[in-house]
Amino acid sequence: MLTAAGILATAATPKPSWNIVHDLHQLFSYPFMRHAFAAGTIVAVLAGVVGYFVVIRQSAFAAHSLSEIGFAGASGGIAFGFSAVLGLLAMSLLGAAVIGLLGKRLRGRDAAIGTVLVFSLGLGSYFITRYKGENASGPFGLLFGEILGISVHDVWLVAIAAGVTLLAVAVMYRPLLFASLDEDVAEARGVPVRGLSVAFLLVLAVAVTAAVQVVGVLLIFALLVTPAAIADRVCRTPGRAVALCVALSLVFVWAGLTVTYYSRFPVGFLIATFAFAGYLIARLGTGMRRARGTMRPGRVGPTAPAVPQAPGVLGAAATHSPR
Repeated sequence: MLTAAGILATAATPKPSWNIVHDLHQLFSYPFMRHAFAAGTIVAVLAGVVGYFVVIRQSAFAAHSLSEIGFAGASGGIAFGFSAVLGLLAMSLLGAAVIGLLGKRLRGRDAAIGTVLVFSLGLGSYFITRYKGENASGPFGLLFGEILGISVHDVWLVAIAAGVTLLAVAVMYRPLLFASLDEDVAEARGVPVRGLSVAFLLVLAVAVTAAVQVVGVLLIFALLVTPAAIADRVCRTPGRAVALCVALSLVFVWAGLTVTYYSRFPVGFLIATFAFAGYLIARLGTGMRRARGTMRPGRVGPTAPAVPQAPGVLGAAATHSPR
């Protein structure tokens, strides 16, 4: 039986037309494309919500590290014949717990994360050497994503994991937002900062497990960090930022899958490219807006003193502190 990649490789490259309804019908005529869009949509929503907190908590390094820690579990699953997804999830959860318990503060966890990361990468490389299969798409898919080969079982697994994760985020949303924006004040007001930090890392581990199947270990930033980084630059309130994160993640994933169908470029590459282009546009737009603000008529000199304010949604901390 041909795999999804094999079908796309052997079939003639389709050409888009002006008939959008016909193009969509053709696009979804393949079961693997329907599965890819279903899983990609779920992962995009999950990554958009969790990614917002990754950025405001400055946990981008932790997100990338958890993906590489999970790589050890997934490669072990491939090498020894059990589910790579379950191995990825188990190792990501274990790594999240260890990272959360080793460090007292988020800003002091770089050494702890690095220590766990080095060991997990070495373990993953060992498991790959134990892989005896002739098909190299397993390890390659872990590194760069293999959403076109996802099964119905995997789609349901991703959906259940995403539902549980989003429910957990909804339950701890207000205290987590407070602790993310001002950890010291939150701790002084009795918010369980360390417990929230460990809980968020566990939530992040589940999100990483889902996102790795779409973009792979090496391109995890494309969904978990870049949309949130864009939203942080253009939105001033957390609600709008989360909504924009989800919208951007959906656009990047859907655009990547669609262009892949018509061009044969790798999905992970396209998603990362669209995300990077969006971030450059956001930076350019905010830079031009600030430049216009400093060049308005009536000012003495090129700039005028301004009240310091944190960029993006961080400036909304005072208006979103829970009582």
